[in-house]
Amino acid sequence: MQIIQKVIVKQMITENSKYTLRKKFEHEKKQLELECQQLLFEQRKLMNKLTQSKTEVEERFEAEINFRKDKMLMIDFKIEQLEALEIGSEIIEREMEAIVPVEVGADWETLMKERIIVVKDNIIVRIDE
Repeated sequence: MQIIQKVIVKQMITENSKYTLRKKFEHEKKQLELECQQLLFEQRKLMNKLTQSKTEVEERFEAEINFRKDKMLMIDFKIEQLEALEIGSEIIEREMEAIVPVEVGADWETLMKERIIVVKDNIIVRIDE
């Protein structure tokens, strides 16, 4: 029999991974800025066509823009945190699921222990079971 278990994937911070993460965050922020500009353009276009309920349209677009601005602030915070990280520290990158074989006579506590995979520059350096 097999069961599905959660596995945590951690990334060991190196100069290369710091650079890659920073670029990823900057790209996400730039994308959000473009979305805000596109929303403003769409809002102006819609406002020129509408004759009534302009405030409703304005509120809806404003909420969407504010949502993206909040995401940008969060990205800025992540970049600050990334800069503060020391080389060699580990951060949780993601959680995945793994199939674990279960046999009669196996120690249940051992099977249920948290499993962690540590990756350094896209190479697995450690598996904690």
